[in-house]
Amino acid sequence: MLYRSYTPQDFDVLYALEEVCFEAPFRFSRRVMRSLLQHPNTDAWIAEEDGHMAGFAIVEWTKRKSGVFSDGSSSLGAESRVTAYIQTIEVAPEARGRGVGGELLGHIEGSAHAAGAGLIWLHVEAENARATRLYEAQGYCCKDRHENYYPLGKAALVYVKPLDSAAGN
Repeated sequence: MLYRSYTPQDFDVLYALEEVCFEAPFRFSRRVMRSLLQHPNTDAWIAEEDGHMAGFAIVEWTKRKSGVFSDGSSSLGAESRVTAYIQTIEVAPEARGRGVGGELLGHIEGSAHAAGAGLIWLHVEAENARATRLYEAQGYCCKDRHENYYPLGKAALVYVKPLDSAAGN
């Protein structure tokens, strides 16, 4: 498996994978996805096997007042002025269970750390057991639950991980 940085030429294939991994109304629109990928404080990694995209991940970082996330909730005591948010990690169905998600997670953690983030966090659908196992195995802690966060009344769990000098290794 080859892991590399996203390039704009990847967009159409990346979005096709978004459509495979998420059904409407849960997927990003093309416009929102393109905007995320073009933002200067965003990094994206591609997993590629035999010239085919097997997965991708997107992380965004922002400078914030210590202790506040973009949704206004508390970061539970984080002291970092830069926090990173995992927008998405997506793995093609045929590549799941092979460690691709964990590798992508490591790469975006490294990008966030390089950008100066001291904390990384995310929302995950509360019933997504595969994803929650991945995050917990990689040192993330569930810190909150947001009811009705996703469409159709689905709840989200908030996972948080401090980044230290070992991030991305």
